[in-house]
Amino acid sequence: MTRAVVFAYQEVGVRGLAVLLDQGVEIPLVVTHPDEPHENRWFGSVCEFAEQAGLPVIRPERDALQALLPDLIRLEPDFIFSFYYRHLIPVSLLQVARCGALNLHGSLLPRYRGRAPVNWALLKGERETGASLHYMVERADAGDLVDQLAVPILMMDQAIEVARKVAWAAEMVLYRSLPGLVAGTVRARPLPILPGQYFGRRHPEDGRIDWSRPASEIHNLIRAVAPPFPGAFSDCGSHRLWIDRARVDSEPARHSKPLLYTEQGLLFADCGDGRRIQVLKYRWSGPDATSALSMPLALGEHP
Repeated sequence: MTRAVVFAYQEVGVRGLAVLLDQGVEIPLVVTHPDEPHENRWFGSVCEFAEQAGLPVIRPERDALQALLPDLIRLEPDFIFSFYYRHLIPVSLLQVARCGALNLHGSLLPRYRGRAPVNWALLKGERETGASLHYMVERADAGDLVDQLAVPILMMDQAIEVARKVAWAAEMVLYRSLPGLVAGTVRARPLPILPGQYFGRRHPEDGRIDWSRPASEIHNLIRAVAPPFPGAFSDCGSHRLWIDRARVDSEPARHSKPLLYTEQGLLFADCGDGRRIQVLKYRWSGPDATSALSMPLALGEHP
């Protein structure tokens, strides 16, 4: 029987484990992260899934991964898999796997290597992304590619919707690749390393809207960080406006500087390229949004 040690988290972690179990892979150990009680978690719990499936599961700190080496040597895995595990796995652990160590990444590699690939793809205005299965080496997301599957990014898609598509694509890529991996018939191809392909972690402050930018860029930011992610926001005097959903309007901006205003009962914001967005869903930090938003408000002013 094929044996695999799995490092996993998030929805892709749950689906990856399900595929391995479905295809008869023995999983003697699952390594994951603790479920954060205050995280806005939209995805399945690897901890819960592993426990329900009767799989041994541990949640070590990042600096304790190297200490797992004796356990992995004892378990003699054919494969090591990483399914959205949040830390780089030491090379010494990867080398234990007799048939190789593989990772599922949420982009069409070599594009969008690194952190938050779904959010970055939306931010950059991509019309498709996907999931890639590749071998792991010392450098992140750089090993040979086994398979990948594209999914579309529709104009009104937000990060949560694209993330769910990518999770489905990851499941499909693993499902159709696993028999070949087990049989040893997979032919992987090298991935080029080119400048500008790695992206870093995103932080809540990165959601601040720069209203001097074009309306299309602002729209992409809004949908890239919309809840359950931290959200796109702008300060309006002493209050803060979070815009959770918007669209680029066909009409031009009405003012020469960024303003938030109502028109025929709808809420709009003028942008730096002379276009405007229609605000479809928002949150307001003040006590009376209806009254406050009934008159034009300057955007981008810090409290």
